[in-house]
Amino acid sequence: MLIINQLCHERQLPVEVVLEAIEVALIAAYKRNYGGHHSITAQIDSKTGQPKIFVEKAVVEDEVDDPRNEITLAEARKINPKAEAGGLIAIESTPENFGRIAAQTAKQVILQRIREAERDALYKAYADREGEIVNGTVHKIEPHQVTLSLGKVEAVLPRSEQIPTERYSEGQRLRAYIASVNKTSRGPQIVVSRTHRNMLRRLLEVEVPEIYNGTVEIKSIAREAGYRSKVAVAALQEGVDPVGSCVGMRGTRIQSIVNELNGEKIDVVQWNPDTAYFIANALSPAKVMSVMLQDENGKTATVVVPDRQLSLAIGKEGQNARLAAKLTGWRIDIKSASEALQEALTKVRENEEIRTRVSDRLEIFNLAATIASDKDPLEFTEAEIRVIGEAIDLVNLAEMAIERERRAAERAERAARAKDILAEAEAILAAKGPIDEEEAPAEAPVAEEEVAPEAEPEAEAEAAPAEAGAPAEEEAVVAEPEPAPEPAEPEPVELEAEIESMEIPDEEWLDDELEEIEEKSRKKKEARKKKRRLVFDERLGEVVAERRRKRGRRIEDWLDFEDEL
Repeated sequence: MLIINQLCHERQLPVEVVLEAIEVALIAAYKRNYGGHHSITAQIDSKTGQPKIFVEKAVVEDEVDDPRNEITLAEARKINPKAEAGGLIAIESTPENFGRIAAQTAKQVILQRIREAERDALYKAYADREGEIVNGTVHKIEPHQVTLSLGKVEAVLPRSEQIPTERYSEGQRLRAYIASVNKTSRGPQIVVSRTHRNMLRRLLEVEVPEIYNGTVEIKSIAREAGYRSKVAVAALQEGVDPVGSCVGMRGTRIQSIVNELNGEKIDVVQWNPDTAYFIANALSPAKVMSVMLQDENGKTATVVVPDRQLSLAIGKEGQNARLAAKLTGWRIDIKSASEALQEALTKVRENEEIRTRVSDRLEIFNLAATIASDKDPLEFTEAEIRVIGEAIDLVNLAEMAIERERRAAERAERAARAKDILAEAEAILAAKGPIDEEEAPAEAPVAEEEVAPEAEPEAEAEAAPAEAGAPAEEEAVVAEPEPAPEPAEPEPVELEAEIESMEIPDEEWLDDELEEIEEKSRKKKEARKKKRRLVFDERLGEVVAERRRKRGRRIEDWLDFEDEL
């Protein structure tokens, strides 16, 4: 037990884990040397270290064929009075001198189980530390990775996670961020990083107490490892300067982080809930004159800076603007003051609506145009830059107001149009009833008018024998039913031909008949229109007409409504 306790202390393993491994090894040793088919268990006294083996044997009535696996009922009841024939009973079967035999046989099993337990313990320890910073020593340098020794385990620093400007040497002390911990057959595989942006977050938490205790919050981080980083911070407690807390007295706090990251420049800017101010701060150290946000183009911000600070705002190879875009999440378009002023003056000249809105401040544009024509853009003073910025802001505000009004008008127009169309559709449906019941009322008046003339010819013939022929023939022509389910409209040419071929005794009668024909045609059109209805399609965002059709003459069922624009 002294040896077991010492082993647990050196390997930092629980005593129960080691004892369980030894018990499993003892069972394997017993089966190998003494055999056995039933369940075998091992127990180790935690005080003396004495091992005991218990074997389950089958209880038989009288004769025992296999003494290793069977026991008589009489002997079983000596151990357990409740034993019954056909059952199982656990009997201690520890062989003499079993400790030496078990030690020789179970050595490899014990070592293997201890190694597995040690690996599991290391994996659990470092899996809980994922996302933290660890201190390591450079153990081996290879072309594609660097191996760090963390004590009892090694970590891998891949080339993709190395800072490009760093050079490593064996024995060098390094801080690294634990990116991932994977479980393998050879132990935990730990991947560390020096380029992860959260490494900068952890270093700030270590160096800045205000961040660690929650007084100052890190809102976002944009990093290009080895070159430059930007950190946006905000104070959660009134009266605390977030930027000053991170920089420290004379920059001592931030300088220690810069030294740890091999001279990487770090810009700490103040976060602002107003996106325009936040973008202006993110472009620090450049001074921003104006920021105009455009959501329609995918969160694009147009930023105006003085001409002499244009290169500073863009940065080397666009680094400053690129980091500001990552920090804010907006696409940033940077313009010089002279370029933005020329565009503003052009808009004022050419756009009547903008000129009307800024008509009371035209002297600002005249003064700005005079400044731009008289001086080189790089020589503008602070007062002149303020005048130019005011002119640019006036145009930007006018454009934003026009755009807001346009959008509001479009929304109001769409809402009114949809409301009118829906009201009209509801009125039509309310006046004519459900579509399924519209068929009978639509055809009923036509049928009455068509049948009535067929019943009246005899009476008309008795009253006026001279006019019986033509009216009867006319009524027969008009009352003839159409074979198609939806009768076609009568063509004027055919009607005129029929009217010319008839004998018309009176012009007034002809006018009445023509009016009657037109009235019937109109009613047939209305009957066809009743088979359609207007509905608002939410998927298309428009009002469409739905129509029902028949598949054929043999099929009587109506199909579903089909959409028609």
